[in-house]
Amino acid sequence: MATPVLIIGKSGTGKSASLRNFHPSEVAVINVMGKPMPFKGNLETVHTDNYREISLLEKDTEKKSIVIDDAGYLITNEFMRGHSATGSGNGIFQFYNKLADDFWKLIEFTKGSGKVSSDKIVYFFMHEDQNDFGNVKPKTIGKLLDEKVCIEGMFTIVLRSVFKDGKYYFKTKTDGFDVCKTPIGMFESDEIDNDLKIVDGKIREYYEI
Repeated sequence: MATPVLIIGKSGTGKSASLRNFHPSEVAVINVMGKPMPFKGNLETVHTDNYREISLLEKDTEKKSIVIDDAGYLITNEFMRGHSATGSGNGIFQFYNKLADDFWKLIEFTKGSGKVSSDKIVYFFMHEDQNDFGNVKPKTIGKLLDEKVCIEGMFTIVLRSVFKDGKYYFKTKTDGFDVCKTPIGMFESDEIDNDLKIVDGKIREYYEI
């Protein structure tokens, strides 16, 4: 099984920019929205929001680090393409079930059901959302993924991108209001530089990948 990692954050807080120090031979970037990278460089990207294509790329690429940027738009794009044709009642219920099923299956595929090699790390970038109580979580559509699945619960490592005091960081531990978490001893600090290349190395060192 590959190692899935969830990274959440507001737009503009450095999720995509964290890829800046990867060499093109080291990372496969699945660019769901087809946006240009926010830095100069020659990273190769694949523009797709097709779940099957993404699954095959995870399995077949020779690169050991894979980024799905922005994974949350897999849900959004599927919703926008299909919501007007669902009708009402049971049709809507089934539609939201499919949204949840498709995303859940991709995470499960990464974790083992798809036999993605164990030396790969797959990063799911998602925007964050905040509820009325100030709690921060991955942004989704509908309640099924939040209430029945709990996306962050499917990951051992959840980082949060933040911009503070003119600098960009990844948070490694929760403040009680967000879903950040990392294994004991993986990172020494509660806040680290938003350099995914360094994060990738720390994860590989910790798990001896």
